[in-house]
Amino acid sequence: MIATYAIFGLNGLVFASWAARIPAASGTLGLGAGQMGGLLLVGAVGSVLSLPLAGVLAARVGTGNTVRIGGTAAAMAATLVALGLATVSVPVVGVGLFLFGCGIALWDVGQNIEGADVERRVGRTIMPRFHAAFSGGAFVGALIGAGLSAVDVSLAAHLVAVAVLSVVVSLWAPRYFLPETTADGDTIAQAHDGARPRRFGAWGEPRTLLIGLVVLGAALTEGAANDWVAKASVDGLGTAESTGAIMFAVFVAAMTALRFLGGPLIDRFGRVRVLQASLGSSLAGLVVFVAAPTVPLAAVGAVLWGAGAALGFPMGMSAAADDPERAAARVSVVSTIGYTAFLAGPPLIGFLGDAVGIRNALLAVGVAVLASFLVAPAARERPAQIEVTLRTGSDRTP
Repeated sequence: MIATYAIFGLNGLVFASWAARIPAASGTLGLGAGQMGGLLLVGAVGSVLSLPLAGVLAARVGTGNTVRIGGTAAAMAATLVALGLATVSVPVVGVGLFLFGCGIALWDVGQNIEGADVERRVGRTIMPRFHAAFSGGAFVGALIGAGLSAVDVSLAAHLVAVAVLSVVVSLWAPRYFLPETTADGDTIAQAHDGARPRRFGAWGEPRTLLIGLVVLGAALTEGAANDWVAKASVDGLGTAESTGAIMFAVFVAAMTALRFLGGPLIDRFGRVRVLQASLGSSLAGLVVFVAAPTVPLAAVGAVLWGAGAALGFPMGMSAAADDPERAAARVSVVSTIGYTAFLAGPPLIGFLGDAVGIRNALLAVGVAVLASFLVAPAARERPAQIEVTLRTGSDRTP
């Protein structure tokens, strides 16, 4: 279990180490906001293209090896980006970011499959805590980036250090992952010796696609907040930039806290009730934030919004991985749907914001949240299947 926490936390740290220093990269390359946005889109394309293939890879080589491949690719990418920055080459940085997006995507699917496996074996909900570890790693990565920037450490040197850390931990930690078994106790390799499922068959499963829709709403509300809460506070309430940053911190703090504390709630009330409560809180918080005439009331909205955004994504991963034999393919599908919304939604909100203002544009997220609320029953647990899994894995210690 500690190895799984480490992999989630490192993933967040690696991602944030780059994200926190995007302004430095922009300055080094001499790019404006629009040009830098186009360069960042290259990384997003790498992630979106790799996610559908990640399940196929995990099914063939195993979860641990998928994480190793993703971590190594991310390390190579960070080194390539560092080279591009050192030589002031936009094309080299672009290639590096594309590879970085691919590596992070493979890593993400692998870690979520492993997290769901651990959750099944221990018999209680802990996936939200793994995602809280990601949030904590991202927070630490952002602090490290800010500190290194303050003491004028070059981004190139920073990325090389991140690359070394990434490759060492991602190669080492999966040694302590759980054995990969199906609900019948066979290894994944043994299960595949029989009839092999269609490579992209999970894309035709109604339940998997509905779970993807649940995750879409959760991912969109989180992504929109990450990109626009601070600016919406400044533009809509006339606050200082520092106040906008604090508003974003309030959102993240509420989300991280619920990820640490939400597991027992899910175990007590079930996925569907907690999902609907979470999505309802997210929708209510969004409306309060948008309509609030004062900063304190907007902060209340940010708390409700952040708390509501906390559990949808990890619960969607757990639901997709209920059947260990098909977990890789289904987690890949759900991740692809969720991350597409996470990456593409915020820019679309920005375009809408040019017409109606960012605070008002955020209400568009509410449509996706409402749709996710309506299809939340698709994520219901499958008790009989889970009992078989726990019984066959009861002699193993996670």
